[in-house]
Amino acid sequence: MLREMANRGSLRLVPALDKLDTLEDAQVARAIAAMKAEPARRWTVAALGRIAGMSRATLARRFARVVSVSPLRWLAEHRLAMAEALLAETDLPLAAIAVEVGYRCEFAFAKAFKRVAGLPPGIFRRLARVARIARTERVSSSASIFRAAA
Repeated sequence: MLREMANRGSLRLVPALDKLDTLEDAQVARAIAAMKAEPARRWTVAALGRIAGMSRATLARRFARVVSVSPLRWLAEHRLAMAEALLAETDLPLAAIAVEVGYRCEFAFAKAFKRVAGLPPGIFRRLARVARIARTERVSSSASIFRAAA
């Protein structure tokens, strides 16, 4: 399965979260914006509730209804999506990525990443590079076909 994803050039292992930018609920959107602005912060539902202008319990209920997951679950998924992008697009050490996305240590980050993605971050990074090379080769071979046809 991982080889197939690498061949297709797709390694999205963490669900995409970009659809949430169009939320109708302004208070939930404020909580999400705060987490996006400071993903490494040690957030609590109470702190997010204060930002959103509602109680912790109300935010938790409303967030789950609007987004379908709890605020802290959303934050964990957002952090892993950020880590996925950093692993695929940079050469930053795993420890630096862990801190950047809100984990206190590389071990905790690697454990969370493997739990969600099904493979360690180092292997994910290598597969992402293979996928990037495969995409580049497909694009360049497509371009040469179009040049030959012209």
